[in-house]
Amino acid sequence: MRIGLLQTTTGIGPAAEAVALAGQVGAAAALGVEMLFTPEMSGLLDRDRARAASQVRAEADDPVLAAVREAAGRHGIWVQLGSLALQGAGEKFVNRGFLIGPEGEVAARYAKIHLFDVSLGSESWRESAAYQAGEEAVVAATPWGALGMTICSDLRFPALHRALAEAGAAMLAVPAAFTRPTGEAHWHVLLRARAIETGSFVIAAAQSGTHADGRATYGHSLVVSPWGEVLLDMGEAPGLGVLDIDLADVATARSKIPALQHARPFRPPTGSDG
Repeated sequence: MRIGLLQTTTGIGPAAEAVALAGQVGAAAALGVEMLFTPEMSGLLDRDRARAASQVRAEADDPVLAAVREAAGRHGIWVQLGSLALQGAGEKFVNRGFLIGPEGEVAARYAKIHLFDVSLGSESWRESAAYQAGEEAVVAATPWGALGMTICSDLRFPALHRALAEAGAAMLAVPAAFTRPTGEAHWHVLLRARAIETGSFVIAAAQSGTHADGRATYGHSLVVSPWGEVLLDMGEAPGLGVLDIDLADVATARSKIPALQHARPFRPPTGSDG
């Protein structure tokens, strides 16, 4: 299976991003890519909520989703559209990813469950102030194997990834817009850990660079093998990475270390009288 990872520095104008993404779908298809993975917030990355609100649309009206669906159908390629900011219920947005099939159809949707609420000292983020959290884990069928869908800070929650693997996922998509401080500290080790724990390919397309809204993201889009090897690291420059992977490696890794089958129930600790 030939996959492509798109690393971008997404801005605050969805119309321009729609054109760029459609072009990259065509470029990937020309290189023989069978499934293209794009980052979190592929259509709009803007921490100014009032300004973003003027650009965010309902799913049915979103120009980025429409452009990518049209391009996927025109070029006959699968696209894991990492996520888009869309109108949710009430006043909040939703951070939703899509799997788009080669006829332009939406094959699966996933709304980010674990929102990014952190204080880093120099930076503070409260994604939950603007976004509503999803509630349902999603595994989607593809011709090569099942794909588990996650988004960015979901990466910190191994139970989600284990549940996806136990439900049949051989690949785990982790589209992201990691900050530089968290990326430098945690990105590689967490992605490798999720691959090793589940015996899955982890495919993580990421935002990179300094964005129009003032934030800086880490980049380093990665593909990690089921054995925990980094097969592709795109560094910091925006661009398109292409890699051939063999899904048979999943069965090989899981047969060597059958952690999914050997997990045992246990009683939680009761604490100490101390």
